[in-house]
Amino acid sequence: MDVAVIQMEPRILERDENLETMARLLGAVAHADIAVLPELCPCGYAFSSQDEVDAMAEDAYTGPTSSLLQDLARENEQVIACGYAERKGDAVYNAQLLVGPGGVMASYRKVHLFNTEKSFFSPGNAFYVSQPYKGIRMGLMVCFDWFFPESMRTLMLMGADIVLHSANLVLPYCPDAMVTRCLENRVYAVTSNRTGYERGLHFIGTSQITAPDGTIMRRLSREKEEAATACVDPCLAHDKHVTARNDILQDRAVGAYRL
Repeated sequence: MDVAVIQMEPRILERDENLETMARLLGAVAHADIAVLPELCPCGYAFSSQDEVDAMAEDAYTGPTSSLLQDLARENEQVIACGYAERKGDAVYNAQLLVGPGGVMASYRKVHLFNTEKSFFSPGNAFYVSQPYKGIRMGLMVCFDWFFPESMRTLMLMGADIVLHSANLVLPYCPDAMVTRCLENRVYAVTSNRTGYERGLHFIGTSQITAPDGTIMRRLSREKEEAATACVDPCLAHDKHVTARNDILQDRAVGAYRL
C-alpha cells in the first residue's frame, strides 16, 4: 500500500488557515492509503498561555479538525493521522487523531510531554494500535515519544506494523534515530514533522518514511511544505527475523530485563 508523509508550517492560533493548508496538502496525496500530518498542525505549537491552548482545543469527534479529516478520509477512502489539541472534559491533551473512511478510529494522547508542553497539557497513559486495515496494523506516536525506546517497542509488541509519528521536532536527532527504532523493531515508521519558525523555535523539517530494515525510503527538505509517498509491504514488518536463527520476538530474554 502507499503511505504519505506531509510536512507543513502551521500558523500559531490560525486554525482556519491551517485547515486549508492541511486540505491542500492532503489533496496532493489523495491516492495514498494512509497519510500522516504533523503534531498540533491545526493550531501551532508555541503557546504562551493556557487560554491560548483552551481556545484551540477541540472534541475528537465533532471538532473542526475532526470534521474536515472525516470528510476527506471518506471522500478519498484513506486513513489520516493528525496531531491536534484534544479537549476531553476538563483536560486538554496533545493528541493524535486517527480517522478512516468510516469515521474516527482513535485519539491517542501523547504519553511523553516535552518541555513547556508540561505546563499546558495532561499526559496520556496508554499507547494505541489499530485493528487490521488492508493487512496492516497502525501504531500511534507523537513527537518526543520517539526518545523513549519503550514507545516503539510497546507498539511493536502490541502488533503494529507501521508507526504513524506526528511531530514538531526542534532537536536534530530524530530522523537518524528512527533508523535504529525501525531496525530494532522491524516496523515501518512515518515521521511527519513541521517546518519553519514560531515564537523563537526553529523546527527541523526532514520528515521521513523509514523501512523495517532501516532504509530511509523518503526524506523531505528542512524548510519546504511538501508531501511524499512510498509503497510499503506489510509482509516485511510481519517478518521479525534478523538472521535465519534470530527472531527479535523469540530471542527476547524478558527475564533478564527486570530491574
